[in-house]
Amino acid sequence: MLERYFFKIETIDAIRASWLGEAIERYVMWLEEHGYSFRTITRRVPILKQFSEFSQCRGASSWNELPTHVEPFVVHWVKLHAKNSKQAIRWVANEAQTPIDQMLSLIITDHPSSRARRTSLTPFINQAPQFFKYLSEERGLKKSSIFHYGHYLRSFEAYLKRITLSKLQELSPIILSAFIIESSRMYSKTTMTGLCCTLRIFLQYLHGEQLIHRDLSITIESPRQYQLADIPRSISWDDVQRMLEVVDRRTVLGKRDYAILLLLITYGLRSCEVAALTLDHIDWQKERLIIPERKAGHSTAFPLSSVVGEAILEYLKEGRPKTEDRHVFFRIMAPRKSITSGCISSRAKRYLLKAGINVPKPGSHTLRHSCVQRLVDANFSFKTIGDYVGHASPSSTAIYSKVNIEALREVAMGHGEDLQ
Repeated sequence: MLERYFFKIETIDAIRASWLGEAIERYVMWLEEHGYSFRTITRRVPILKQFSEFSQCRGASSWNELPTHVEPFVVHWVKLHAKNSKQAIRWVANEAQTPIDQMLSLIITDHPSSRARRTSLTPFINQAPQFFKYLSEERGLKKSSIFHYGHYLRSFEAYLKRITLSKLQELSPIILSAFIIESSRMYSKTTMTGLCCTLRIFLQYLHGEQLIHRDLSITIESPRQYQLADIPRSISWDDVQRMLEVVDRRTVLGKRDYAILLLLITYGLRSCEVAALTLDHIDWQKERLIIPERKAGHSTAFPLSSVVGEAILEYLKEGRPKTEDRHVFFRIMAPRKSITSGCISSRAKRYLLKAGINVPKPGSHTLRHSCVQRLVDANFSFKTIGDYVGHASPSSTAIYSKVNIEALREVAMGHGEDLQ
């Protein structure tokens, strides 16, 4: 395998003679299987060779000891190769860390990547070790909801660490208030509502388990949100057409993104629903598209639009990589993994901006809002619309009755009449 990428016998022999030679060669095979370029492979192997020498000099004698040497090596690598700018340091650190993490995940059972380690760290694991089990087993929360609890509590834990408060028993209303005020400068009102809700439940749990002496949850007050206070950030159908026109459908990336955008705007799907689509969800014979396990707790079967079907088929034939994974949409760059909901939203944002469409918080939900608004303008009932797009609550659909977007647009344009 190494012979495909290195021409000097001495180089190949040196890699194989290394105490991590077998692991490096296994990693090269993995890179090739996942579509990495020749240049990427030849750049990463020397880094791993140096990591092998570095860890051995520090006393490593088995693969299981390697994780403790990763961060020191990255620091060493940055000192040798990074310039002074923060961006350069971050890029050089990532250049060293990524191949090492990927190789270790192949040779060490249950070794997570650096990104997975950052997102999987359980907050307050030493002081409230059973909290997330409580959320799952007693409150019956889904993994996606528990993920958000972890995100908010990691932020809270980091704040307590920054102010050097080590024991939860030392919590007070003043400390909680200071954390909420600081967070409000960074987060939206909706995010703050989620943060406050998480804190209340966490504090109730701590008091119920007698981990703190009094119930501090009553001191947490969420920001006030008024029903129908916001206006959906939809765009006109003319803007939708402009956005679709800027997609370069000659490329594999364009073919994939065009199919994704059509799914978002035609069916009002969420980005996570598009990301979860598999080949089994498309019934070509009956011309149906099946969206399982929606937020409202049910599945939806849509008639497969000919335009959407042709766009998906073009991507499947000319763009989708050959893989046993049944997901429909995949990353263009290596590693060839199924696309994430975050990537889908960022691609939608890119095309909205490229088309010069000015809308608050552009992304995949902009197209979902536009789909719903078009159904409202066509006088479908809110019940029908809610079922179509998978709204969990009728109030989610009712907000679209607040304004007639097109009528307001005409008023804003005016007809030259003077105001009295």
